[in-house]
Order: sequence, then structure tokens, then C-alpha cells
Amino acid sequence: MISGLVQILLFQSLGEVISKFLLPTLPGPVIGLVLLVLWLVLRKEVNEHLATVADGFSQYFGLLFVPAAVGVVLFLPQLKANALAIICALVGSVVLTIGSSAIVVRFLSSKVSDE
Repeated sequence: MISGLVQILLFQSLGEVISKFLLPTLPGPVIGLVLLVLWLVLRKEVNEHLATVADGFSQYFGLLFVPAAVGVVLFLPQLKANALAIICALVGSVVLTIGSSAIVVRFLSSKVSDE
């Protein structure tokens, strides 16, 4: 278990260093997560220690939603006042995401079928 935690902290530290010196606009933990995913894709497996730590962390993901829920309750009057704009932004972003994803999939599938 310690080995898995060290691996996660190593990639987060690498992400922090890259964020500090090369990509200051991106958060270090996000860069570290991307590096970890790339490393796991290259290895094509997740070792037992890392899987144990990841399973342990995933049991507590619900706690991450507590601050968001408190924020929603705290700003409920503002959310009610701007409900139409928020709904339009959400629906518009979903439509744009689905549309752009479809275009990318169509483009990539045509490249694969040409080869």
C-alpha cells in the first residue's frame, strides 16, 4: 500500500514541478494525473499496490461533493435569479460537446478506414 501511495505522490510531485517551471497555467495535480495515466497506458497494467490505494481513495469520493453542495445551498438565491441563463449555458455546452465529439469521431474513423 505504501508503494502505491508513493507512486501517486511521485506523479503529483512531477506534475507540480512541471507546473512550476513549464506550464504555470495548469494545476500540478492535473499534470501529474495525466502523467500517471500515460504511464499506466504504456505499462498496460495497474500494479496491485496502486490498485489498492486507488480503491481506498475511491470509497471517499462522495466527500468531494460536500463543498459543492454547500455552495449550491449558500448561493441558492443567485442560482434561482439566473436559472434561465444557467440552463441555457448547460444545454448549449452539452450540445456543443456532443456535436464536436461526433465530428472528431467521424474524422478519426475516416482516417482509420482509409489506412
